Amino acid sequence: MGNADEKITVQNSKENIMQQENLVTAVLKNDTVTVKNALEKGADVNTADQKGRSLLLIAVIGKHTEMVKLLIRYKADVNLQDAQKDSAFLYAGASGQTELVKLFLKSGARFDIFNRYNGTALIPACERGHVETVKVLANTKGFPLDHVNRLGWTALMEAVVLGDGSEKYQQIIKILKQGGADLNIPDREGLTALQHAEASGFREMVNILES
Repeated sequence: MGNADEKITVQNSKENIMQQENLVTAVLKNDTVTVKNALEKGADVNTADQKGRSLLLIAVIGKHTEMVKLLIRYKADVNLQDAQKDSAFLYAGASGQTELVKLFLKSGARFDIFNRYNGTALIPACERGHVETVKVLANTKGFPLDHVNRLGWTALMEAVVLGDGSEKYQQIIKILKQGGADLNIPDREGLTALQHAEASGFREMVNILES
C-alpha cells in the first residue's frame, strides 16, 4: 500500500510540474486563451518559473499587457519577488510601464518591498527618465519619495547623478519637488542633489532646485 501511495504522490508531483511549465510557456508566448482556460480549471495564478518569477512578472517583462490584466482579474499577487527581488510592480516602475503601474497600485502594490538595490519602483524610474511613471508614483498618497537605497541615493539624487541633465530629467526634478520630496538629503559623501547638479553643469536643474 505504501509503494502505491508513493507512486501516486510522484505522479501528482510530475503532473503539477508539467502544469507549471505549461503555464509559464503560455505566458511567455502571450497565449491568453490557454492561460485563461488553465486558471478557470483551478491552476495557481501565482505559479513561478525556476527563477522564481511569477506569471505576472513574466508577463510584465514581456510587456504583455492583456496577459497582465487577465492575471490580475484572477487575483495575481503584484508583490511576489523572484530570486533577483524583482516584483511585477517594481519591474513595471523600473521599465516605465505606466499603465501597469496604475493597475498595480489599484491591486495591492506595497511600498515596503524593495528591489535588489533596496530601492522603490520610483528610484529606477527616475534614473531611466520615465517621466509619466514618476508623475504617477510621486503623486500617490503614502509613497516613500525620500526612500534611500543601498547606494545611499534617493529618487531625486538618481535623477541628478545618473541622468544627463536633459529636459526629461528636468521634468522629473520638478515633479519630485512639487510632490514634496526633500531636496536636501545628502549622499554618503555629504553632497546634496543641488551640489551634484552644480558640479555636472546642469544649470536648468540648479535653477529648479534653487527656486
